Amino acid sequence: MKTRERKQQDLDALTASLQNSTSAMIVSFNNLTVAKDVEFRNRLREAGAEYRVVKNTLARIAVKGTDYEQATESFKGVTAIAWTDGDPVVLSKAVSKFMKDNADHYTFKSGVVDGKLVDLQQLTTIASLPSKEELISKLLYVLNAQAQRIVTVINAVPRDLAVVIKQIGEKDPASRGGGTATAKAEDAPTAEAAPAEEAPAAEASEPASDAPAAEATPAEGSAE
Repeated sequence: MKTRERKQQDLDALTASLQNSTSAMIVSFNNLTVAKDVEFRNRLREAGAEYRVVKNTLARIAVKGTDYEQATESFKGVTAIAWTDGDPVVLSKAVSKFMKDNADHYTFKSGVVDGKLVDLQQLTTIASLPSKEELISKLLYVLNAQAQRIVTVINAVPRDLAVVIKQIGEKDPASRGGGTATAKAEDAPTAEAAPAEEAPAAEASEPASDAPAAEATPAEGSAE
């Protein structure tokens, strides 16, 4: 039989643990085997939770002044408490699944999640949510995917710019027009030079046309 001092130590330890926790589940059990008890404790340990079978009187005193006081009505019959200072979803998943798989031995009484009293149906709903680790993993995946897209876009900008510049160089009408204008400018002096080169030929032909006229004058004089 525990001494008064020992009971006070148990009370102080339970009170401190609950005050530092974020969520707690209150369960009952019957016809429990040692193997099932060990299995349940291991599941809770994996979820980062603590577990203890408590006396109802001790539990009522321990929860006074805390968020768990609203679960006082559950401290009847055989009572055990599982609590955690970590992710309440992880604890909810562990308790919900084990209650479902071992309904012949365990019964869910009530729970307190982030200061809210929950029943079995609400517990099941909470258990269906992704855990904090799962949410972080999904968030990192999304952020990483977005980062990869940003890098792809940034890398595509200079590449696309180079393509555009090349296309402008190949298709710019001004560049094509400039070439034509140059060609016309080069052809213009040639066209103007042609008459200048033909002028001496025209002058050379004039004496040839005057020669018969000079010869005609003596012919007329001799006829006289």
